[in-house]
Amino acid sequence: MIKATSDPNGSASRTVDDGVFDAVVVGAGAAGLNAALLLGRARRKVVVIDAGEPRNAPAAHMYGFLSRDGSAPATVLELGRAEIARYGVRLIQGRVDQIDHGYDVRMVGGRVLKARRLLVATGLRDELPDIPGVRERWGKDLLHCPYCHAYEVRDQPLAVLGTHPGAVHQALLLRGWSDDVVFFPHTLELTALDRERLQARGLRTVEGEVKQLVIDGDRLRGIELTDGHTVPRAAAFLFPRMVPRDELLTDLGCAKDDSGWVVTDRSGRTSITGVWAAGNVIDPRAQVIAAAGMGSAAAFAINTDLLDEDVDHAVAQSRATVAGDGR
Repeated sequence: MIKATSDPNGSASRTVDDGVFDAVVVGAGAAGLNAALLLGRARRKVVVIDAGEPRNAPAAHMYGFLSRDGSAPATVLELGRAEIARYGVRLIQGRVDQIDHGYDVRMVGGRVLKARRLLVATGLRDELPDIPGVRERWGKDLLHCPYCHAYEVRDQPLAVLGTHPGAVHQALLLRGWSDDVVFFPHTLELTALDRERLQARGLRTVEGEVKQLVIDGDRLRGIELTDGHTVPRAAAFLFPRMVPRDELLTDLGCAKDDSGWVVTDRSGRTSITGVWAAGNVIDPRAQVIAAAGMGSAAAFAINTDLLDEDVDHAVAQSRATVAGDGR
């Protein structure tokens, strides 16, 4: 049994049989919620399962989303949950342990939900370097995406930590928001071309391994090197190692590309029949607004696929009825 989400207009909640869902959506971030919204509006029977671990939880604000610019990530998710509830979409807090090829969705604790179609929108996790201060300041004044957060620290003294090959591009990009950007190669091996490009862009490079982030008064104050030298900075950026939460897709046998990411078509359809994926689980570059769009595209495709199956079934029933009448 599933207890239905309470109606935002105040109607009493009720308990209904699980039965077979038209679609089970795993993950209630922007991609999963937007897909559920469209499928609910299409009057499909939909359930969303969420473990409650949003990637952007450390951030106080979310930017770059039209009409929601500057909103708290938790607020956007709360609004999304209320919206899907209006269309009868059910939300379960829990974790999916396994998905069988027959579209049985097995949750931790033993519950099994049956689905006609699946959408996996479980996102990714950011693996951070083991540098003191990094975890404490992550999502505050230690940032990742310039498009998401650089405007808020514009014209301030910025640092970029060389913890990932993408850090050089990140530093070059950040020069558009500040004239004072210092690149710390840390353990990253820079090529001669890297150094030439950084210098041409007007960035200063400070050699030496980073020892820690200097924090005082709940604010980043600088970057300390192992030689004891500290470079004052107001904010810092680093490129984390992004690891997709794609175990459910991998266990199903979904094809991956040479970089290890699950391959889909433009609608999010994977190589496994009846299974879609959307959001950061398949695209590390997708911002919240892009992930929401991916969820929308997947929902359109899923509903069309369900429609084709429904029509085929109706035609088969009609033919069987005609044949029976003929006898």
